[in-house]
Formats: sequence, structure tokens, C-alpha cells
Amino acid sequence: MATYILSRLVQAIFVIVGIMMMTFFLLQVTGDPARAMVPPEAGEEAVIAIRQRLGLDRPLPIQFATYMAGAIRGDFGASLSFNVPASELVLERFPATLQLALAAMVWSLSFSLVLGIISAVRRHRAEDFAATTIALLGQSVPTFWMGIMLILLFGVTLGWLPTSGKTDWTSFVLPAITLGSFTMARTTRLVRSGMLEVLGQDYIRTARAKGLSEWVVIVQHALRNAAIPIVTIVGLDFGTLLGGAVITETIFAWPGVGRLAVEAIFRRDFPLVQADIFYIASVFVLVNLFVDLLYTGLDPRVRLG
Repeated sequence: MATYILSRLVQAIFVIVGIMMMTFFLLQVTGDPARAMVPPEAGEEAVIAIRQRLGLDRPLPIQFATYMAGAIRGDFGASLSFNVPASELVLERFPATLQLALAAMVWSLSFSLVLGIISAVRRHRAEDFAATTIALLGQSVPTFWMGIMLILLFGVTLGWLPTSGKTDWTSFVLPAITLGSFTMARTTRLVRSGMLEVLGQDYIRTARAKGLSEWVVIVQHALRNAAIPIVTIVGLDFGTLLGGAVITETIFAWPGVGRLAVEAIFRRDFPLVQADIFYIASVFVLVNLFVDLLYTGLDPRVRLG
């Protein structure tokens, strides 16, 4: 187990370094941040002065080496827009994004498990049709459109829920539903297919023949054995929720790293974009490592080595 964890951590380092390299070089082709920082009427001398102050006039390999050396220490430099350390800005906003992603995952996973189990147990009946219809709608409706419709219905027309910002628990409802709708739909279909496969196995019939209640058979025997692909997709989806929060946070004016990333991209704030992507990628990699370690608890046949 220790060898496996060590090897995965080494792989994670290579993945994060690769992401940092791609981020650096892709940002270079988006435009000149020095030009974006000066008024349109400013002369070339002002642009050159900003380039020299930010070190953008140095050769690209030197800029990259400086960037990587700072990133190893968690130092991405000062934000070009806010003139404070980029890491501080991201870490200040990251809890809001994490809370939103967790809220979206909780509602998505709980709802999809219920729908998926009911759909599998009541196969080819009205409940199955309703669950698969909801799953199809969840995967078909674009996130931005759903967010706008929820705002118009529950925020503007009915006035039940806030439409923007982060205040109390009610402010989580609309963004969490919007963010987790696609994940809920996909997980529902996965739970249904996994449960249908497991419910036909011999050990399920044996459990029923022993006189165990249907609830015990479904939850303790069927669902646990169908959980491996579900846990895998949930781990991937959590990283997707962190990244996909960019659209949702923009729609609901949520004070998280997704909205911060959008602002940084439009302003060509290279240090802030780099810090944003680094922290999101790091959390994604760690969540997937945790998911791999859960396999042994769910299925004793799985051996990590």
C-alpha cells in the first residue's frame, strides 16, 4: 500500500508539472498583459516600461524557469490586477468554491442514488421511466440555461431564493442544483446500469433465499458491489465540479475561484490564472488518489500495489 501511494504521489507531481507547463505556454499566445494594463491612448514607452517591470521582456525560457522556481514554493507572483500575491487571492476564494462543489456533490449523489436504485428495482415501470427521463433532461440541458431559468423562476418570479452572492444556506440552493445537475443525471444512469447487472447475480438470489429483507439485499449486497464504478465517476465528477464552477459562479456572482479565473483571463492576469489552475489541479489529483484508496474498502478483492 505504501509503495502504491508513493508511486501515485510521484505521478501526481508529474501531472501537476505538466499542467503548469501547458498553462504557462498557452497563456503566452493569449496576448500581451502589459498592453492590457495601459490605457488605449498610452504610448509604446509605457508598455515597454511595464514589460520591464514585470520581467516580460526577458527571454521565454528564463521567464519559464522563474515561474517554475516560484511555483515550487507556492509563489506565483503578484496579481497584475489586484497587486497582491496571487496565491493569497486564490486561497481566499477557494473555500467558497469548495463549499459550492461539496453542496452540489451532496445533492447530486443523494438524488442519483435514490433515482438509480428505484429505476433498477422498478425496471420497465412508471418509476423507471420517470427516473430515466429526469436523467436524460439533466444531461441535455446546458448549465448556463438551467441557471438562468432557476433564477427567473425561484428568484425573480417567486422570490423564494436569492439570485446572487453568498450569504446563508439559501444562497447555495440554486447554484448547487445548477452545478450538480449534469453530474446527477450521469450518476443516476450509472447506478441504474450497475444495479441491474448486480441484481441478476447468484449471490443476490442467495441473500433473498436466506430471508433477508429487500432493503438489506439492495443496500448491503447489491449497492456495495456496484459501487466501484460509481465511486470512480464521483471522484472524477468532483474535480469537474471544481472546474465547472466557472460558469455557475459567473451566473450567480459566486465569490469563488471560478469567477476569479474568468476575471483574471479577461484581464490577462497571468500570475492569477496560473495560481488558480494550480490549486484546482492539485485538489483534483488528490481527490482521485483518495478514490483509489477507497476501492480496497469497498471490494476486498481489489489489491493496490
